Amino acid sequence: MIKLAIDLGSSVTKIFKIGSGIVLAEPSCVAVASGSNTVKAIGDEAKRLIGKTAEYTTIVSPVFEADIVNVDMASVMLSYFLDKIEVTRSRAKKAEVVFAVPCGATEELLDKYYRIADACKIGYVRFAEVPFLSAFGQNLTLSETNPAFIIDIGGGSTNIATFSLDGIIAGVSLNIGGGNIDSHIIDKIAESFNLKIGLQTSEKIKNTIGSLYKNDNDSMVINGRDITSGRPRSVAVSSSDVYECMKVFADKIVEYAGMVLTKLPAEVSASVWHSGIYLSGGMAKLIGLDDYISAALQMDVFVADEPQMAVILGGGAAIGNEDVLETIRIDY
Repeated sequence: MIKLAIDLGSSVTKIFKIGSGIVLAEPSCVAVASGSNTVKAIGDEAKRLIGKTAEYTTIVSPVFEADIVNVDMASVMLSYFLDKIEVTRSRAKKAEVVFAVPCGATEELLDKYYRIADACKIGYVRFAEVPFLSAFGQNLTLSETNPAFIIDIGGGSTNIATFSLDGIIAGVSLNIGGGNIDSHIIDKIAESFNLKIGLQTSEKIKNTIGSLYKNDNDSMVINGRDITSGRPRSVAVSSSDVYECMKVFADKIVEYAGMVLTKLPAEVSASVWHSGIYLSGGMAKLIGLDDYISAALQMDVFVADEPQMAVILGGGAAIGNEDVLETIRIDY
């Protein structure tokens, strides 16, 4: 039987295959002909078209802020990805899949995942919440008496939870992620430099010079369109120019992490205070975020070795261990 873990992320879809490891990590986007459902490109090829398409091509993001907003396109996208890793529809019927889903996923969301799996002809489906998979992906030791505190920050959502093998003690899934920073950077560059930039440029600014260290002074040259004249123009942007975009985002994470901490029983609170916070997700790599959260919450913060892959690696560990998966799976 083929065993897969699938993380259908807002920004990137990742697939782990038992026996092969991580076999796919591509953008969760589809390029379609405007006014129709005719697919022109998916994944890497579709992302390259963002900001460069003519009016007759639309870029669709089937997963937005951890919700499946377009089941049909999500099904087409996942089917394409499965074909790419040689899991054809006939082979998918014999596949067992665990989907990574947000903390506290609703029945409505799980139903959407089932519809996608059915459209892709996947034989057997189970679900596990992101915080658990992140913990397993970081090789944390979990037990009924050893709780962990995870903050997983992706492109479109953030999961914050304290849990043990008994289940989640307190947790929340937020519809904020790295994409929010991208939008704020676009607005900030327009305000500060009178320059219009696209999502790919704002993402590059975030990943290259974005920092939570107030005195960082790294810089880079970006290209855009002058808002007044409409002509192309280049400017140099520094870390300090976009610091507030990072800070607003980080403060929101700290606020909700603090709320989760206040809901914990005294013994659990003491335990996680000693063990610290484990940070994962693509945005965990944001420069200075770990130190910023640590200072704000007065707790140690540990960043996963491969933060962007922690959840899918945990999914691989879960699908490969029936006892573990049976313990952490959520019922539908």
